[in-house]
Amino acid sequence: MTDDTLIEQFVASFGKHNHDDDMYARREISPIAWELRVGELDEFGDGRWRPAKVETSPSLLEPLYAILPAHFPPLYERLALSYRWAEVDLGLFSLLANPPGADLSRLLSGMMKDKALAENLIPAGYIQFGKGPDVDYDPVCFDIKSRSNSKDYRIVKIDHEEILCRDRVKVVAELAPSFRQLVLQAIERANSFKPTLR
Repeated sequence: MTDDTLIEQFVASFGKHNHDDDMYARREISPIAWELRVGELDEFGDGRWRPAKVETSPSLLEPLYAILPAHFPPLYERLALSYRWAEVDLGLFSLLANPPGADLSRLLSGMMKDKALAENLIPAGYIQFGKGPDVDYDPVCFDIKSRSNSKDYRIVKIDHEEILCRDRVKVVAELAPSFRQLVLQAIERANSFKPTLR
């Protein structure tokens, strides 16, 4: 399977988790989802959002790499250069947004949004690209110390309270041995998700 095909399947899995609730676009709650809304608004003035396919020049990654301590895994690079999306809960984790814009500065801003987390994670060798599912605020990160021959990284979840209360970076789980494996897990989970009747 090519990287582009895998990314298409991954993006298509957005909304197959959690009864499609994360695809609602409410201006007050998620301005980024509102920017990506499609179709008509409902009777409450809410809409639906979908990831937008946008080809972005690889040169626009360079300003991010001038700040971050390492490059993204190739599959995440391709995802960031191919699509724009709002934060989305994928069950295993929530993927931080890659908002619409002329460059990728808003992607970087989202990764660095929580200054206390970023100031601890980056020197310790972690780049946040997600967080736990639902209300779980633990950062989900590329462990850049674990770079493989394929330039991918192990994916870990880190205890945010340990950082905020003790300035200590503590890995609480390995979610996948690589970003590619995390994507495959998310696709598999979406394909096996059985919605319950409400």
